[in-house]
Amino acid sequence: MKTTLLLFTVIFAGIITGCNKGGINFSLSNQADFRVESSSPINLPFEMGTPEVTTNSSQEFQNNNTAANLIKEVKLEELKLTIMSPSGKTFSFLKSVQIFISTNSNDEIELASLDNIASSSQTISLNTSSQNLDKYVKSNNYKLRTKVVTKETVTQAIDIRANIKFRIKASPL
Repeated sequence: MKTTLLLFTVIFAGIITGCNKGGINFSLSNQADFRVESSSPINLPFEMGTPEVTTNSSQEFQNNNTAANLIKEVKLEELKLTIMSPSGKTFSFLKSVQIFISTNSNDEIELASLDNIASSSQTISLNTSSQNLDKYVKSNNYKLRTKVVTKETVTQAIDIRANIKFRIKASPL
């Protein structure tokens, strides 16, 4: 009886794990830094470029037992902005922010944004795009462009880090 029960448990566990071979889900994170200069205009939109973000996507795909050609969908799970300096500065100076993504071979699209910012925190979470971002994340690098509107005078440069987290659905190798 115990042998039958053990055999049934092993077979059932094998069936369950076998059914999970249809897809892989994992997260991929990147960071980018940008600066709001002290000479920024008030209530007028202005743009800031960031250096190209080099992805580690091919290594992450390999670590998760998949490859770029097996990626089904990439969604932006989270984009948080954190003030790195000056110490103690909050996002109370910011009225709105938009972040766009592009590659050399793909058009620019909006990645995330936030309007009517009323935060006295050093970190804010943006509203994320619902678009499939697979062609951007599969690339070796991508460009970000940031457009902000301030609502108060910026008396010294503010360094901001964007923490970007993508959710990836893929087929296994």
